[in-house]
Amino acid sequence: MHRISLHYTLGTDTAPALIRNPLLDLLQAVSAQGSISAAARALALSYRHVWGELKRWEAALGQPLILWEKGQAARLSEFGTKLLLAERQVQARLLPQIEALRADLERAFAIAFDDSVHVLTFHASHDEGLVALGDAARANGLHLDIRFTGSVDAIRALNEGRCTMAGFHVRLPAAPDSLSQRSYKPLLRPGLHKLIGFARRSQGLIVARGNPLGLRGLLDLARPGVRFVNRARGTGTRVVLDELLGELDMRPTAIRGYTTDEPSHAAVAHAVASGQADAGFGIEASARSRGLDFIPLVEEGYFLACLKSTLDQPAPRALLAVLRTRAWQQRLAGLPGYAPMRSGEVLSMSRVLPWWRFGGRGEAISPPS
Repeated sequence: MHRISLHYTLGTDTAPALIRNPLLDLLQAVSAQGSISAAARALALSYRHVWGELKRWEAALGQPLILWEKGQAARLSEFGTKLLLAERQVQARLLPQIEALRADLERAFAIAFDDSVHVLTFHASHDEGLVALGDAARANGLHLDIRFTGSVDAIRALNEGRCTMAGFHVRLPAAPDSLSQRSYKPLLRPGLHKLIGFARRSQGLIVARGNPLGLRGLLDLARPGVRFVNRARGTGTRVVLDELLGELDMRPTAIRGYTTDEPSHAAVAHAVASGQADAGFGIEASARSRGLDFIPLVEEGYFLACLKSTLDQPAPRALLAVLRTRAWQQRLAGLPGYAPMRSGEVLSMSRVLPWWRFGGRGEAISPPS
C-alpha cells in the first residue's frame, strides 16, 4: 500500500489550487504529446530526466507505466492510464475542498504578512468566475475566504452568520412560480438582504469532443445507452436542471445516471472527458478547459447576496470596488461562457427577482438577444 503525503508552496503566481505530483504530470504529458521527447519539451525538462524518472517510478511501483515498443509512439500502459484517470478524477471531485484548504492557508499567510488586510468570508455555488475573482481581489489587498457549496446551502450559511457573502445563480429571466422561487424565496428577504451584480454565464450539456452521439438537448438524454452525470442535490445547477426537466414534462427516471452526481462542474467535465459519462449538465468554462464540446441551454445570472447591514463594512466595500473595475470585467469576459452583468452594482432584490410584487414594479434581467 502506497502512502500519500501532501505539501504546498508559497509564491506570487495564480496557479490552480491543485495538489501536484511530478509522476502524474509526466504521465499527463506523455498521454497528451504521444512521445517522451515531446513530453519533455512540454514540461521544459530534458529527455534524459523524463526517461529516468519514468523508469524510477516503474521500479518503485512494480508495474510498467509506459509501453516502449520500438518504432511506435510511446503510450501509457493500462496501469499508467488507470493511475492517471483515478488521480485526475479525485482531483476534480475534491476541487471544492482543495480550494477551501488553499483559502485557509492563504488567509493565515495574508494576515501574517499584513494584519490590516481585508478578509471577506464567502459561501458560494461552485463557479470559475469566483475563482478568478479571488485572484483579482488579492491584487487589491482583499482576501476572499471562499467555501464552495450548493447555492441553497450558501444562502443558509449567510443567514446563520457563517459567512458575509453568499453566491447563487438563477435562470434569466428569473421566472415566477418556478422551482428557483420555491428554493430561494424562503431564504431571502427584501429589506434584510441585498444582491450584488456579478456575472452572466451559460449552462448546458457538456459532451465529448465532436459530440459523437449528436446530442442537442435534454430530451436526447432519454435515448437508449446515453449515460448522464448530475450535480448534487442542493446545488443551484441541480435546481436549474430540474426546472428545465419539469418544463419539458420529462421524468428524471428517464435519464440513465440522473442519480449519479458530482460535487463540482470540474468533476462533471472530468467524468465526460474520461469516458465515464456521455453528457453532464454544467458551465461552459469547465467544458472548454478540458477540450470538451458544449451545448448551451440556458443563460443564468450569478448574484452575490449579503445582509444590507454589512454593505458599509470595509471588506464588502473593497469587493464592490474590485467588481466595478474595467480590468476585472475584462478578465471575466475572457472566461468561456461568461460576461459581466451589472458587476459591483447593489441591486434591489424585489426588482431583480420577480418573486415579490410591491406595487407591480419589476426590473427583470434578461439574457441578450
